[in-house]
Amino acid sequence: MPLAHPDRLLPAGPARALARELCASVKDAPIVSPHGHTDPAWFATDAPWANATTLLIQPDHYVYRMLYSQGIALEDLGIGVLPEDLSDDRARAIWRTFAANFRLFRGTPSRMWFDHVFGEVFGFDQRFGPDTADAFYDAINAALATPAYRPRALLDRFNIECIATTESPLDDLAHHAKLRADGWGHRVITAYRPDAVCDPEFEGFAANLTRFGELTGEDTGHWAGYLAAHRARRAFFALHGATSTDHGHPTAATANLSRVECEQLYARVRWGGASPEDAERFRAQMLTEMAKMSVDDGLVMQIHPGSFRNHNRTVFERFGRDKGADIPMRTDYVRALKPLLDAVGGERDLSIIVFTLDESTYARELAPLAGHYPCLKLGPAWWFHDSPEGMRRFRRNVTETAGFYNTVGFNDDTRAFFSIPARHDLARRIDCGFLAELVAEHRLDEDEAFELAQDLAHCLARAAYRLPSAPK
Repeated sequence: MPLAHPDRLLPAGPARALARELCASVKDAPIVSPHGHTDPAWFATDAPWANATTLLIQPDHYVYRMLYSQGIALEDLGIGVLPEDLSDDRARAIWRTFAANFRLFRGTPSRMWFDHVFGEVFGFDQRFGPDTADAFYDAINAALATPAYRPRALLDRFNIECIATTESPLDDLAHHAKLRADGWGHRVITAYRPDAVCDPEFEGFAANLTRFGELTGEDTGHWAGYLAAHRARRAFFALHGATSTDHGHPTAATANLSRVECEQLYARVRWGGASPEDAERFRAQMLTEMAKMSVDDGLVMQIHPGSFRNHNRTVFERFGRDKGADIPMRTDYVRALKPLLDAVGGERDLSIIVFTLDESTYARELAPLAGHYPCLKLGPAWWFHDSPEGMRRFRRNVTETAGFYNTVGFNDDTRAFFSIPARHDLARRIDCGFLAELVAEHRLDEDEAFELAQDLAHCLARAAYRLPSAPK
């Protein structure tokens, strides 16, 4: 595998020289990863990973969704099997299947991330494929057995200043408690993801609400007790480092109902008889309730709508949620967010970060909204658009209206820990190329470009997510 070209992703022509300088200026900047889905157990136990398969394939839905699309069964990739239950022989066989089909990733961000992991993290100078599969597998496994490749050591090696995981309100946060006790609580923090107790269509919703009440000592049989339970868990999460909440609703719909309407609606979703329209209305009301709570407790609110989650019913029934079958949908923001914004949109201490999978809304809806409301910021190009072209489209569509400072830099939103440096390197290259083009067009001065390069690489994310500065 040839080493990655130093000018990869940089613009051609007169802007390239400056883009190189801008990239060099942020190359060693710390990584701020304020939203993601890595396993906190990795960092709490600091145990070595067992093998390349359980590290690089099993947690990464980008990998197995592509293989599944070509007819490879998820069972044959070990999906649904706990890492500790995967035999050595089966893990190697899965790795060989991945290598035999690595050509499927040509031209995709996954290919770029893997090339970075193989070359920069593990030091390979050969191309990965069927002929080198076993050599890569054995060398990676040997490296993983050494102290230098333990999770906490890699936080330092990757220069990760802070990384956030994402947990349900029903999680006891035991791993985060261990991290705090060990003095790592400032490096690995949690985020409050209440979908399991905010979405009436979430599996096990009624039982989840019962458990929610047990954890908090609040009466979740009634609306007031239910809201009190949220406040209690938000405070508990904040004690474990949380600075943000995250909401993965199907749509961006919000509502601002009267107390009586809320009590009646909650009774239906809590005790039965709720319609699909009730479920959507309840989710909408809960976004507004979460925003009001954020005004009080200062947690940054993230809204991740627009995904038809678990589209493949068979995969969902056999393997559960988040198995690569989530599909983007058209999403309305102007009308959808208005009830929430009418209620709290002028609160300067409130911070709401909005993401989208509907790129058609960048210039038409999201940039104008973020360019007006003090509480709104735009999250980076997300999920299917976490790619070179997706990032370019995002910057070109939102900057003229929202500017740079109504965006929040970059977050990697990943379960694949080893890909985090590659993802941030890619984002920095795209942003530096964009800045260099603005300078070449005389729309930006060089000193402004260098300042913006730092802001986009790490400063905006740290500020937007209200993260403390790294200890000296």
